[in-house]
Amino acid sequence: MENTNKPSSNKLVYIIGGVAVVVIAVLLFFFISNRQEYRAVVEEMTEEKVLLTEEFQELALDYDSLHSNNDTLNLMLEQEREKITHLIEEIKTIKATNARKIREYKKELTTLRGVMRNFVIQIDSLNRRNEELTKENIKYRKQHDQIAQSYKELEEVKKTLDKKVEIASQLETSNIETQGLNAKGKTTKKARSVAKIRMCCTINKNVTAPVGIKTIYVRIQRPDEVLLINSKDNVFTYEDQEINYSASREFEYGGEDVDVCVFYAAADGELLGGVYTVDVFVDGFNIGTSTFELK
Repeated sequence: MENTNKPSSNKLVYIIGGVAVVVIAVLLFFFISNRQEYRAVVEEMTEEKVLLTEEFQELALDYDSLHSNNDTLNLMLEQEREKITHLIEEIKTIKATNARKIREYKKELTTLRGVMRNFVIQIDSLNRRNEELTKENIKYRKQHDQIAQSYKELEEVKKTLDKKVEIASQLETSNIETQGLNAKGKTTKKARSVAKIRMCCTINKNVTAPVGIKTIYVRIQRPDEVLLINSKDNVFTYEDQEINYSASREFEYGGEDVDVCVFYAAADGELLGGVYTVDVFVDGFNIGTSTFELK
């Protein structure tokens, strides 16, 4: 009985051993296969992480290329650049096998690209508007220059006309006669006898000259070109300067001929023998010059 069962037991052992070998072989096969597939998946996900990082870096470069003249828009661009830089640093720290985070970053990348497209549209719109405003500014500047040039030409014409009117309205004098008077009011040509110098003239008719009360100023120069004056405070304006006069008086001008006489009181020993020069001024213009002689 014992001999009969022994071969059967050995056979069972062989069968179990064979099955075990097969099972182990199958398990080893699946382990190796799964390990290879896992490595392949890890490599693929690592490559995907690298590509994702590169895409974020390219997006950062795209944002760097965006420029605007709008301060608010530039601030928003800078905020997006900082956000992308922060995300790039985050991606570098996560594991390639973290599929959930990778999907989140891909979604964020898509969102950021959409935001960038909106920025591009806004910047293009602003650039076009700036170009339009620049063209309008150039147009208006040309118009302004043309208007300024026309105004300048009109000012020149006005100045010319004003000058002509000024010349036309300038008074003129005639019949200038200057004499020396002694203490009794008699005419004399002796310098030592002259107490007063009388200058009389006619202010001629001029319908374009302003009418009203005017002042006539007379400057009398001795033969040695010294101006006869009673006071250094006796001054009037001529060619934008204050100059002294020898004598003056007011008269009323109505646009017609008017005779005017002016007297200068001479001091003792002030007068010399020789030819004197007399200049007559009204309204700031020298309207006549003459000479007379004392002995």
